[in-house]
Amino acid sequence: MEDANRILAAALGEVMAQAGTAGAIADLERLSGGASMESWAFACGGEEYVLRRAPSAQVMVGRPMDHAAEAAVIRAAHSAGVIAPQIVAELNPRDGIGSGFVMRRLPGTAAPEAALGEVASGGGAALLRDLGTALAAIHRIDPATITMAPLLDPAAGVEGLAAQFVQHGGDRPIVALGLAWLRANLPMPVAPRLLHGDFRIGNLMTQSGRLTGVLDWEIAHRGDYHEDLAFGCMAVWRFGSPLPGFGLGTLDELFEAYTAAGGAPVDPARFRFWLVYRTVWWALGCLGMGQTWRSGADRSLERVVVARRAAEQELDLLLLLEDEAPEAERDRALPAVQPEPPRDAGEPSAAEILTAVAEWLVSVKDRFAGRERFEHAVARNALGIVVRELAARPQPEDRALADGLLAGRASLATPGMLAHLRASALTKLAADQPKYPSLALARETWQVA
Repeated sequence: MEDANRILAAALGEVMAQAGTAGAIADLERLSGGASMESWAFACGGEEYVLRRAPSAQVMVGRPMDHAAEAAVIRAAHSAGVIAPQIVAELNPRDGIGSGFVMRRLPGTAAPEAALGEVASGGGAALLRDLGTALAAIHRIDPATITMAPLLDPAAGVEGLAAQFVQHGGDRPIVALGLAWLRANLPMPVAPRLLHGDFRIGNLMTQSGRLTGVLDWEIAHRGDYHEDLAFGCMAVWRFGSPLPGFGLGTLDELFEAYTAAGGAPVDPARFRFWLVYRTVWWALGCLGMGQTWRSGADRSLERVVVARRAAEQELDLLLLLEDEAPEAERDRALPAVQPEPPRDAGEPSAAEILTAVAEWLVSVKDRFAGRERFEHAVARNALGIVVRELAARPQPEDRALADGLLAGRASLATPGMLAHLRASALTKLAADQPKYPSLALARETWQVA
């Protein structure tokens, strides 16, 4: 690892020199997080920078935008007054360190707890206004100047998700339910605008309760501005906050902040469509992480653990759509699930052995720091998933039911369907990500112990 870091530092020194900043590379550190790209912080010439790059060339295959296009979008946003990073250098093949670019480091932190902590101290309203202002500014950029960003048509987008669903097995009933709903509720296209595509807590730098930067533009595209508003309101990006507007306020407060900053009026039906759309999108994105790991493009442990977060989106999707079931189905009791009893004699089971390893990892966690500490936590999470799967997790695949929901032969009006899907979603998520906030909400809502 140290040799790899020295090679990276030497190459970065050449990149920065060519960009007009001479000096040794110092404080090179891999930043935690980032489901797709690597981020490295470093200093050079007395200033701080961040390198953003692909972990391998395979990761970039099939992406709608390459890093050159992403850098062009960021430059356009920065020029338009959006608090976006300043691009100072772009990598090229002769650099030998992959595909990516270097940006000036923005002040503040992207840690969700920093942004959402403002709510508890009464500062959430100011930050929510900042987000509305930033989104309105992004959406005002002339789309004719950023044609490198792909165009997303709602109908084509839904069929693209359906194709991904088939690619990933086509056997997740709740995802099939979401796809069927999207096909039945397609909105008419609108004049496209530039969208950030990943505008949410965790990709936004904050400091002292104010927005200091908009990061991660890799999936920027042109389309319906409601999509950007809806994405950050997904439960997964609210990190446990019950407030539906980015975890910082109400939806009305979010919409008011957006329109007050010059954003167009918000249509609740369009907002709901994109909320469901992006929930399906992220469920499939999680499943795709597993395929990325299997292909060898990225064999990181983090990749396979993120793949098991599909269960989060399945539960959230069901919570979004269940109001469309008949009242009798919403009131139907869930079928009972009987977990395996714990072993109290004989040789230790596989689950017990994994538990012992997890406990050992806890005992040595203080030996790690930085990125290694993050990866240590991921390893503990991975072991917990396997232990819980061995104990009670049902098989998530049901191709026949998924086909029936997609074809309209089954729906939430089918007797017992909602109860079956609820029980399945709860049991899977309890095994995969038991600390996910929606799990407790669903149990309370559905009156499950």
